[in-house]
Amino acid sequence: MIDPHGTVYDLTGPEDAPVVVLIHGLGLNRAVWQWLTPDLARFRVLTYDLIGHGQTAPPEGQPVLQDLAAQLANLLDHLTIDKAAIVGFSLGGMIARRFAQDYPTRTTALVILHSAHRRSEKAQGAILFRVAQAEAEGPAATVELALQRWYTEAAQANRPDLMDLTRQWVLANDPKIYPKLYRILAHGVDEIVAPQPPITCPALVLTGDEDTGNGPEMSVAIATEIPRSRLVILKGLRHMALAEDPQAVNRPVTDFLTEVLT
Repeated sequence: MIDPHGTVYDLTGPEDAPVVVLIHGLGLNRAVWQWLTPDLARFRVLTYDLIGHGQTAPPEGQPVLQDLAAQLANLLDHLTIDKAAIVGFSLGGMIARRFAQDYPTRTTALVILHSAHRRSEKAQGAILFRVAQAEAEGPAATVELALQRWYTEAAQANRPDLMDLTRQWVLANDPKIYPKLYRILAHGVDEIVAPQPPITCPALVLTGDEDTGNGPEMSVAIATEIPRSRLVILKGLRHMALAEDPQAVNRPVTDFLTEVLT
């Protein structure tokens, strides 16, 4: 299905159940939630492709993080959904926090998975270098090193299916559009650090202890800024834990959503 702004989406689950929105990360698409959605069958689940990703229309000009939050607000308006719990992975976690800041009365809960907080000077330099690579050569310039950051060495060696699927998702991005969204990942953190007023809804903040780009120190910082938050650090997992070890992610997420929404 598609909304008037060109956002392609899927809406499943009981019509009278609490709504849960799932927002994917940079370079991916709504299919990344295939491992989580079966465990959310009790909820009304909305997945969609971000601007310039999957089947959704590309952006006009250079979008910023607030534009991606507005994309979700427009989609909820189209579906006449007043409020929802927002689950965001990586860039999606940044969008979820921006949405909660801009539309607090529409946000019933947050789940922030493997998402960024303010980076060190070295880490910011590294991501800006990758943005420059993507601008020059498209997603192919960064995908192989991304797979190494995103998956454990065991998964890289033993799960060629996951490596191939993730690679296909990233390489499917338009080389001219992909860097525009990568810039949001690099610079959008400034829009969501130390929000005033603070986010007040219940929140779950989760990452893996081997996630080098969005690791425990960032999740601790995010959780510290959200008074009603809880923190989960997964042992022995990296950025794409939701695909490599789905139940490690699904259990805390479903437990949290069941507790706060039902």
